[in-house]
Amino acid sequence: MRILVTGHKGYIGAVLVPMLLKQGYDVTGLDTDLYARCTFGSEAPNVREVYKDIRDIEPADLDGCDAVIHLAALSNDPLGNLNPDLTYAINYRASVKLAELAKQAGVTRYLFASSCSTYGAAGDAMLTEDAAFNPVTPYGHSKVLVERDVSALADDNFSPTFLRNATAYGVSPRHRFDIVLNNLTAWAYTTGLVYLKSDGSPWRPIVHIEDIARAFIAVLNAPREMVHNQAFNVGVNEENYRIRELAEIVRETVPNCRVEYAEGAEPDKRTYRVDFSKIAATLPDFKPQWNARRGAQELYEAYRSVGVTLEEFEGPKYKRIDHIKQLIGDGVLDADLRWRVNAAALVGQS
Repeated sequence: MRILVTGHKGYIGAVLVPMLLKQGYDVTGLDTDLYARCTFGSEAPNVREVYKDIRDIEPADLDGCDAVIHLAALSNDPLGNLNPDLTYAINYRASVKLAELAKQAGVTRYLFASSCSTYGAAGDAMLTEDAAFNPVTPYGHSKVLVERDVSALADDNFSPTFLRNATAYGVSPRHRFDIVLNNLTAWAYTTGLVYLKSDGSPWRPIVHIEDIARAFIAVLNAPREMVHNQAFNVGVNEENYRIRELAEIVRETVPNCRVEYAEGAEPDKRTYRVDFSKIAATLPDFKPQWNARRGAQELYEAYRSVGVTLEEFEGPKYKRIDHIKQLIGDGVLDADLRWRVNAAALVGQS
């Protein structure tokens, strides 16, 4: 099976692609590589690739593909809030266009990386896939719109599946420090403080990026009728935590650190607990292998091995929104997040 993976050089894609290759899939990547300067540890995977913005996708890019795994997006709430119009252009309209072109090209499977952010402000109840959406950011809202519009394209020959991933964590060649467990562990390692910017009360389900990859592979391997036009929450029921509980796990993992709350810390309006029973019951090949404690240990050991500093993880090298702002300031990227002439070569040399 030949698979097009968009965003293959991003945080999840850099981990997913090697796992797909080990499964024997023929993988082509499509990525504009905004984070070429952000490699953490090992290099991103080297596969046949199309160097292109997802907004510029063409029918020829899908020739010969049997499935699409669509990861490419502006990948977090602060980045999405930078310019909501760009978020909707990239995360929403380009995603729907990709699905339409895939259907026209005869691609039979379309796997979309959605998010539990679609549930937004939801309180303490456990949320199944039938729960009402309540996104509180352009990022979360864009995912809702894609699910709505791509679901309408489903027919006997085109089968979309929506994977609503819990908040990701874990080490990647294109690492992110702006997601909760990665961030708390980095603060603890570099400063001795598990630093909370909220009051720690919000609920957040978390899932390791390798387990997200396992979910995509399980969907690919599943009979079509099991996953056709279905949404799956991706995670494990036991991995719903309050943020303060994750802080305690990090405190117990990283030597000589303590928990500290930012002055005036208030509740984060994004709070949701998620039920992952459906994916466990429907896809027996999906066997998650990580939990928060093991993940915190992996992160701590990686940070110690690389020798990451506070200035790096809080600065433009690894902080998505600051990195984008730096590229624009350097004249490498324009305000629409498109590379200027010869920008790819400039980034590759930096």
